[in-house]
Amino acid sequence: MQGTSGAYDLLERWLPTLTALRGGSEKTVEAYRRDVAGFLGFLTHHYGKNLGKSVLSGVKITDMRAWMARERRRGITARSLARELSAVKSFYRWLGEAEGVEVTAVLATRSPKFKAQLPRPVAISDAKALIETVELQSQESWVGARDTAVVTLLYGCGLRISEALNLTFADAPLPEVLRIRGKGDKDRIVPVLPAARDAVNTYLRLCPFAMEPDTPLFLGKRGKKLNQRMIQMAMERTRMQLGLPATATPHAMRHSFATHLLEAGGDLRAIQELLGHASLSTTQAYTALDQARLMEVYKKAHPKGG
Repeated sequence: MQGTSGAYDLLERWLPTLTALRGGSEKTVEAYRRDVAGFLGFLTHHYGKNLGKSVLSGVKITDMRAWMARERRRGITARSLARELSAVKSFYRWLGEAEGVEVTAVLATRSPKFKAQLPRPVAISDAKALIETVELQSQESWVGARDTAVVTLLYGCGLRISEALNLTFADAPLPEVLRIRGKGDKDRIVPVLPAARDAVNTYLRLCPFAMEPDTPLFLGKRGKKLNQRMIQMAMERTRMQLGLPATATPHAMRHSFATHLLEAGGDLRAIQELLGHASLSTTQAYTALDQARLMEVYKKAHPKGG
């Protein structure tokens, strides 16, 4: 973009620090690049001149409000705008530390308010029904066993669908605990329930393809790594058969794992570790429980709470 080379040079110097210091994934870094580049593009048009450090230092609260108003006019939701602002603030924090840029106005800009959409877990009885019924959606027994194994891992271990499909044959037979590499290449340890081990073993007995240690554990009909869309489609057919709402998705099984553990008196911090969340607030959102319920669990668990 003409006239923004100085600012973009700074952007390209900042992005590698996200990976080096925070363990940001490629997708995260690309999202930050896109959000900050959009902001820099606005400033270029807004000021009508090159974006050097002096211009970046001169950004005022009124400029920030003008940018946010422009974004809303473009149809950007409050949630997405809050994400964009967070990226811009991260960039400016680095500019302040590394380049001495004045950051007060940017960091003082308030994020737009939005109502957080809590995930909807399925009831325990519905989770069991989904696991028991998903195998019926395929005419091939090994495919049905495969889908059952994947869905059991989502609910029984709290895995993301991408994490389940990244398992390899070297992970089989599943041990009592699995080391999972999640978002940001962060590792975590999750216990594996006997039901999950049994489901995977059943699938492996029926799977018609030969496997090597580096072969994906879950395979599609052509012997290649399973596409997660296949699991999503199987869940769609299953929930229609059971009369469950559209919110009963593969990811809802992970939500349910967290919710049902907490309802059984599980420790919120421990559940955070099992899910691989960097922030406890993210885990609280997954539980879909209100503050009163969290306080009830706290009072029961805390030695001075009773």
